[in-house]
Amino acid sequence: MRNRRGARLLDAAVVVAVAIGLSALVGLAGLPSPALFGGLLAGLLRALVGRGPARVPEPAGTAGQAVIGVAMGALVDLGTLRAVAANWLPVLLTTVATLALSLVAGALLRLHRGISPVTGAFAMIAGGASGIVVMARELDADERMVAVLQYLRVLLIVLLMPVAATAVYGATPGSGAPTGDDGPGWPAGLLFTVGCSVVGLAVGRLVRMPVAALLGPLVAGAVADLTGLSGGAEVPGPVESAAFLVIGLQVGVSFTRDSLRTIGRALPLALTIMAALVLACAGLGAVLAGITGASALDGYLATTPGGLYAVLATARDAGADTTFVLSVQVLRLFVMLFSAPLVARWLRRSSSGGAGT
Repeated sequence: MRNRRGARLLDAAVVVAVAIGLSALVGLAGLPSPALFGGLLAGLLRALVGRGPARVPEPAGTAGQAVIGVAMGALVDLGTLRAVAANWLPVLLTTVATLALSLVAGALLRLHRGISPVTGAFAMIAGGASGIVVMARELDADERMVAVLQYLRVLLIVLLMPVAATAVYGATPGSGAPTGDDGPGWPAGLLFTVGCSVVGLAVGRLVRMPVAALLGPLVAGAVADLTGLSGGAEVPGPVESAAFLVIGLQVGVSFTRDSLRTIGRALPLALTIMAALVLACAGLGAVLAGITGASALDGYLATTPGGLYAVLATARDAGADTTFVLSVQVLRLFVMLFSAPLVARWLRRSSSGGAGT
């Protein structure tokens, strides 16, 4: 018994060490969400070459979801809300249109055999990639397909966005004002993270919130930030990276050779749909800019379907209206995450209803 337990601990330690190493390499390559990618790759390697099945302990997965939820909730501040309030109708219509485009894209992805309605929709939802991946398992989507396609889209956007901002919209790199970090430090950030995670998870489960481990802490983080209880604290970087690493491992160890073959066969269709979705969102950005009087660059960055932190970095570097861009992006993130359980329920009912006729 002791030997078996020791072997499991050694197995887990090796996988985590490989995940950390791969995360560092992904970060050096400049790719988005390095901790999540590193964890996913390490988990994938363990699933394909390891002996016997592996899984991430449920408490670790729940903690990872909670930390990511708090980090997302902390994106909301009064400046963001004021920017949304000043242009609430066109911003809301743009967000709803983006959700509709995502559902159409998901329906098109189902042209490939073996992809369920919920998996197709979640794989193509434009925005909140990390949150959608976290939700996928609990809402009966294939989290492997969702993770690969969500972050493939984010990767494409991160690579192409600076080129489009400069070549198409005339952005000038380096023209933005530098920003300082005046946060209260990591001890306050750790207290903020633990407090919002515990309270949000407890309240979320009490009121039977869907995907309570993510959405409960997300709401708690947003409330603490808006009311000033957070004191400007944020989730410490290493803690957030650890959470993404856990989620990546959770997805990675669930892969099989059959699932990889299915994803590979779906890639040509998925890439075509992604390209169309990115272009359609750029069109929505042009409409939003025309209605609100924002610049074409602001409209494009505000409606880019994914890569939130890369979008904000580009906006700062190019001297765009970062508050406006953040307001639209954060509103869409919240709408996508909170509508996802409703969308999953509706798609399941539609699918079962159609199957019965």
